[in-house]
Amino acid sequence: MNALLRSFRPELVPAISGARVVLRAPVVADYEAWADLRSASRAFLTPWEPTWPPDDLTRASFRRRLRRYAHDAREDLGYAFLVFRRADEALVGGITVSNVRRGVTQSCSIGYWMGVSHSGKGYMTDAVRALLPWLFDGLNLHRVEAATLPGNGPSQALLLRVGFSKEGYARQYLKIDGQWRDHVLYGMVAGDPRR
Repeated sequence: MNALLRSFRPELVPAISGARVVLRAPVVADYEAWADLRSASRAFLTPWEPTWPPDDLTRASFRRRLRRYAHDAREDLGYAFLVFRRADEALVGGITVSNVRRGVTQSCSIGYWMGVSHSGKGYMTDAVRALLPWLFDGLNLHRVEAATLPGNGPSQALLLRVGFSKEGYARQYLKIDGQWRDHVLYGMVAGDPRR
């Protein structure tokens, strides 16, 4: 196994429990469940995500992804979680914590995806709720940010439901499905009530 993966310390990305889900760092053994769920959900996810590379669902690509996650966690740049349904340990989605910034800002951004067959069932709401205490109390961050496409009503509702505030509009903020797209920005600070 690659030295980068061998040197990864799991305590940097703990398992986090929610009411109905468990979040944990992805491992090599997750490849098949991850590839199957992403493949079955491709049409559902494509409008909301960056363009998938041609080899995105291959085992080699997944291993590269794990190496990047391990590097980012070791350097305190970002953290990746897969989201599993507690009842049967089925993979339902994922959350990434990116752009961790230290110094005067103490902030990060979150992004998430949900498999099409699990969408609209409250799993991601539970996952984001479970993640927030670790971000604020475990990582000692002051601010958590998220961005959604203006037409993504379910994601906007999720963020408001867990306590984020709508903060503004960013022109051509992220490149989604091959095009620079405007986004609605949301934020939460450590003292905000969590719902």
